[in-house]
Amino acid sequence: MDIIPAIDIKDAKCVRLFQGSFDHVTVYGDDPVAVARQWVEQGAQRLHLVDLDGAKAGHPVNTDTVLAIVRAVPVPVQLGGGLRREDDIASALALGLERVILGTSAVRDPALVSRVVSRFGEQIVVGVDARDGLVATAGWTELAPLPAADLVTQMAELGVARIVYTDISRDGTLTEPNFSATAALIRPGGPHIIASGGIAAVEHLQRLAASGVEGAIVGKALYTGAIGLPEALRAVAQP
Repeated sequence: MDIIPAIDIKDAKCVRLFQGSFDHVTVYGDDPVAVARQWVEQGAQRLHLVDLDGAKAGHPVNTDTVLAIVRAVPVPVQLGGGLRREDDIASALALGLERVILGTSAVRDPALVSRVVSRFGEQIVVGVDARDGLVATAGWTELAPLPAADLVTQMAELGVARIVYTDISRDGTLTEPNFSATAALIRPGGPHIIASGGIAAVEHLQRLAASGVEGAIVGKALYTGAIGLPEALRAVAQP
């Protein structure tokens, strides 16, 4: 299972939100590039970036910071946040990103998802962000009347190969992941699932790995030291 450090970018700084709230922001670094290098030095094989300003604005905002990270690290980088137009998606991938993650656009414009999957294949990932089982959009500020499991089914029918599933109520809380909701999305022949939200201990990562998820995105637990990245990588390594 991949363990993917998260770097959330707001105002060109590395931050974490509590339960997705822009009113509860903790700054963990003024230099996201240095943070990215730190995780790679500790063994990260992939990084997960979120343009929080972009998610709120509806278009990419922190492009210069994203490009600087891509150029600074020798591992694949994926990005979500504000990617709601085909041109913006193409421009983001042209920065050298391995994958881009669509959230709001997957709910509002499935035809866009179909087009970009046809064009870019597995470089397109869909982020399914849920609060109380319903999908949240627009930087987690709006709820859609759509169950998360139904969105996963719709995206699979459009050819999406990979889903990042986040339980917003757990995100940034250092409680535990929503194991049952995450496991329910793992289906034979279905999209690969990457878990996110609430991971606070190495044991959580081991339990997610046993459930069959492809990867886990870890944020606050790494920044607070609740989880050490080298230890976590060893714990889920294949024998």
